Amino acid sequence: MVVNFSIVPIGKGSSLSTQVAEVLKIVSESGIKYKLHSMGTILEGDWGNIFKLIKKCHNKILKDSDRVLTTITIDDSKGRTGRISGKVKSVERKLGKKLRK
Repeated sequence: MVVNFSIVPIGKGSSLSTQVAEVLKIVSESGIKYKLHSMGTILEGDWGNIFKLIKKCHNKILKDSDRVLTTITIDDSKGRTGRISGKVKSVERKLGKKLRK
């Protein structure tokens, strides 16, 4: 399962890098495979561990905010792994070149 999520504290201003760093620390310590990108974080693993982690991250931000918006997108493909980088590599093969990073 690949899951993209983002957590936004409402009313905390336009710069959220401090909150992103707090969440990323929790994600990094979880041992779940992840990749940070400019609009959120992609996780790869099983349902139970991923949603336990997202809940922990959500609650961390909610602790210091009156309102939090958490967005979750799920791509669940039975028996498939290595999809965080694999999906990008598949597109690159079809293009015949590497995508810019």
